[in-house]
Order: sequence, then C-alpha cells, then structure tokens
Amino acid sequence: MFTKRIHLIAIGGSVMHNLAIALHKKGYTITGSDDAIYEPSSSRLAQYGLLPTELGWHEEHITPDIDMIILGMHARSDNPELCKAQSLGIKIVSYPEFIYEQSKNKTRVVIGGSHGKTTITSMILHVLKQVAANFDYLVGAQLKGFDTMVSITDDASILVAEGDEYLASPIDLRPKFHVYKAHIAVISGVAWDHINVFPTYEQYLEQFSLFLKTIEPNGAVIYSADDQQLVQLIEKDTSNILKIPYTTLPNEVREGVTYLIVENQLIPLKIFGNHNLQNMNAARLVCNQLGITDQAFIAAIQSFDGAARRLELLAQNDTVHIFKDFAHSPSKLKATVKAVRQQFFHRKLTACIELHTFSSLNPDFLQQYKATLDDADTAVVFINKSTFQQKNRQPFTKETILEAFNRSDLIYFDNPDDFKAYLEHLKLENHNLLLMSSGNYGGIDVQKIANQLIK
Repeated sequence: MFTKRIHLIAIGGSVMHNLAIALHKKGYTITGSDDAIYEPSSSRLAQYGLLPTELGWHEEHITPDIDMIILGMHARSDNPELCKAQSLGIKIVSYPEFIYEQSKNKTRVVIGGSHGKTTITSMILHVLKQVAANFDYLVGAQLKGFDTMVSITDDASILVAEGDEYLASPIDLRPKFHVYKAHIAVISGVAWDHINVFPTYEQYLEQFSLFLKTIEPNGAVIYSADDQQLVQLIEKDTSNILKIPYTTLPNEVREGVTYLIVENQLIPLKIFGNHNLQNMNAARLVCNQLGITDQAFIAAIQSFDGAARRLELLAQNDTVHIFKDFAHSPSKLKATVKAVRQQFFHRKLTACIELHTFSSLNPDFLQQYKATLDDADTAVVFINKSTFQQKNRQPFTKETILEAFNRSDLIYFDNPDDFKAYLEHLKLENHNLLLMSSGNYGGIDVQKIANQLIK
C-alpha cells in the first residue's frame, strides 16, 4: 500500500531534510517540524515548499490522516508531536529503519567506521555514477552532481548507505549501521567517539562486533588491516561472511600532486593523503563486489575531487594553500594534518582545530587528542566559550589544553574575536593553513579570511 502522507519530526537535520526532499520528489505528501533549522537545510526545504511555516513542536499538527512519522535524533523522547503520534497509534520509524524498509529487495552496501565513512561512500557513488549504474544512496555530505544526499527509488537494485554508529532515534536506541543489515559492509577503523552514548571504549567497540553480526549470511566485510584493534575484532568474529582486508594503495607525491601507482604507471589524482588512499582502496573493493573491474574503477576515480567539507580548498596561490576540513575526532584530526604535511612537505603548516563536539568537551575524552597536532609547525586550538555554556560544560584552562595535546607551544583561544584577529594577521608565504571543525568557527567567515590572506 502506498503511504500517502509522511511527517518528519526534526526535519531540519542534514539527512532528514534530504530525505524529505527525496520523498517529496517520489510523490509523497511531506510535512515536518523542528525547533531550529539552519542553512543550507532551510533554503533547500523552502525551494520545495517543505519549510515549516513556524518553528517548534505543535501536537495539533499530528492528525489521524498521517500514515507515518519519521523521527529524527534531534527530537527528544518526550517531544509533544511524538507523544501525540504514539497516542494515535501512528506508525513511527527512524530514518535508518525507513531506508531499510524501502531497500529490502536491494543489495545493501553499508559504510561504517570511526573515520572516512563519508569519503568512502562518496567515492563509491562517484564511480557508480561514472559507470552509469542504477543505485540508491544515503551519504552525509552534499556531492557534486547529486541533487540530494538521499535517493530512494523503486527500480534501483543497489543501496549505498553511510552507516553512522550513533543512535537511530530517541526511541530506537540501536546504532544506525545495525539497522541496515548490509550485504556488503566496510569498517574503516575504530577510534572511540560519541562518549555521551558509549561512555567506555569497550562499549563503543562492542557496537562494531554487533555490526558484523547484522551482515547478511554469505555477505562480506571489507576492513582496514592497519587498525590492529579492528583486526583482532574481525578475527574473533564467527559470522558466516567473507572478510576482505585492505591497506593504503601504492602512491607517489610529485610537486604537490598525488599519483596512484598501477602496474608501473602513474595515475594522477585530485585527492591526497594516505588516509584517502586507504579510503580509495576500500571503495575499490566494494565496487569489485558490485561487479566493477579495477580498470573501470581507476578510470572513474581520477575525476573524484573529494567530499564536501573534507579537505576543501578555500584559496590558493603559488606558495600557499588554505584548507577547511570537517575533522574533529582525534583520529580524523591526526590523519588530516598528516595528509597536508606529506602533500606539501616543503612548506610550513599552521593547523587550527575548533573543539565543538560533546565528546571533545569532556575532560576525560580530551586526553585522546594527545599528539594529534604534532605534524603541524604551529598548532592552534579554538573553543568558543559560549559552547561550554551551551553544552553545560566547565570551561577548560589553557594549561588543560596544552597538557592534553602534549604541546607546550600550542596557541589557545576561547574568544571568536581573538581567533579571527589571529587568522587575519597571519603572514603566509610558502606556508599552508588548515582549518578544522565540525562547528562554525564561532561564526567567523573563514572563506573571506582565506581570500584576504591569499591577496
């Protein structure tokens, strides 16, 4: 039976608003609600007539003619709209559960791991599009050539989904990647994250053991052989699945360009960094499982220039490159800094990280950042003091930050104006700047600053 009307609670989320647009295009009647909707979600929802006319939760909007509620993680379990839907007996699902229900007859590819998920997923989608495959997808970043981050059709035989380990919804406490029941899975590595949900590393690690057990019988898991903790986890698993390890693809850097080495030939790439060459290998092996040859994969991947917000080039001239990256967890931070250092080994590097996540503002978890900025000549940490207030955390002292990163020359800011002034007065010549955050740098227009620095 065709579901006619769907209401999305927390429609403003990055995936949720894309799902709303995808379902609208498919012919569903879509409504939604949220207590805060930011760009680009608000403009994109407005473009399709899906932006709520007023913010907030309004239980009177939940009526018996709604066929289904899709519940986002941003809502709370006592959300008035959710409570009204429960009282009316309306079907309520998380978005991973909805995606699974829509893809039961498809080959499901699920990309999991503590880092690299979006990039690996983006690489696979890029190649599938280049070879004209028919596929559905769910990815965590806007991609060039794709109108939305979510696509659900009736005729595609493949679903490629980025599988986050965070919880599916306030009332569905399974990690998202458990819900999809993959046929082909990737685990890019395991590094403790989401401390508010998994307060110990052992609890976090267990989610990946459980993920292996959700893979369909005779399916496959493609995993990083460079992560020894992950290798041990894979070796202990007794599931009836194929286990395929991967490492970094052979490569060489020449004059700021990374080349893939294939049968003594150098294939120029638009991306760089060992972590991205690992990600590429994972994507290659997934594509192999889907019937795409190495030759076709390499021909397609040469034009891939990265996922949105992942080592995004803000500005450059002959002696300076300025990058912005979504890196925020310790493992992502370390890999990103190392990648820029290796690609431009002859230049100095200033690396700035804004700590913004719940985990990073936990004094116990902060110790995980030790040595993550060691590959930078100058290391800068910024935490907007208002973020501590918003997340109800005690502010860190400068001494706490220096000790955690184990770097006595580290520069620390907790005021956006001071951080902005520092960036604006940098003297860059034969010197790269790397800006990393999952936040918004305290509202600073980093693109504008980058353009000024280049001039």
